[in-house]
Amino acid sequence: MTTLDPYFIDVLMPDLVGHERSPAAFVIYLYLWRRMEGRRAVQASYATIALDTGLSRITAQRAIALLLRRRLLSVESDSPTAVPKYTVLRPWIGRMPR
Repeated sequence: MTTLDPYFIDVLMPDLVGHERSPAAFVIYLYLWRRMEGRRAVQASYATIALDTGLSRITAQRAIALLLRRRLLSVESDSPTAVPKYTVLRPWIGRMPR
């Protein structure tokens, strides 16, 4: 069973959905977080992410750009045409009071 960090719902969702007006970014963040479970990174194309989340490819591309800009994801690629590897970042870990 996966335990969802309360920060996802309490802070991240209102920020991405309300402030950034990008529910797609929130959906993709959760999707990649879930797929990353037990791994260092998730290798997925825009087309795969779009298909798996029910979003359009361009919507997935824009949402990922937002997540990268907000430093909620990092990306690495072996070459310009290779399928990228995404790492879900949780920058609030260590900064949140207990």
